[in-house]
Amino acid sequence: MNPTVIDANLLPHPDFVYAQATRIDNLIFVAGQPGIDFTTGKVANDFETQARQAFKNVSLVLKAAGSNMNKVAKTTIWLCDASNFDKLNELYKEYFPVNPPARSTPVVGLPKANLQISIEVIACID
Repeated sequence: MNPTVIDANLLPHPDFVYAQATRIDNLIFVAGQPGIDFTTGKVANDFETQARQAFKNVSLVLKAAGSNMNKVAKTTIWLCDASNFDKLNELYKEYFPVNPPARSTPVVGLPKANLQISIEVIACID
């Protein structure tokens, strides 16, 4: 079982060394995707826009790996502000309306200024 690196060319890498995703057998492990619009490099000021962008980035990486949001089994969502938890729950229902995946949501500090959210997932491939 050797991991295979998945690189979604649509999403440029920040200044860190990491794989956007790795695959082992039929599992995809997606690295934390921030709420950064990688086409512009911009971080939105508001939480909802950042969260939607982070979910979009996750979806793009999953697509590059041959999977999609319907095959997500586990999410870890880092929040910088616990007061955004209720808004995250509303958004989570939009992206996972039926049988939502398991989730952990720690409140942390993230390395880029104004970054409010980062999402990582584990998904499967048929």
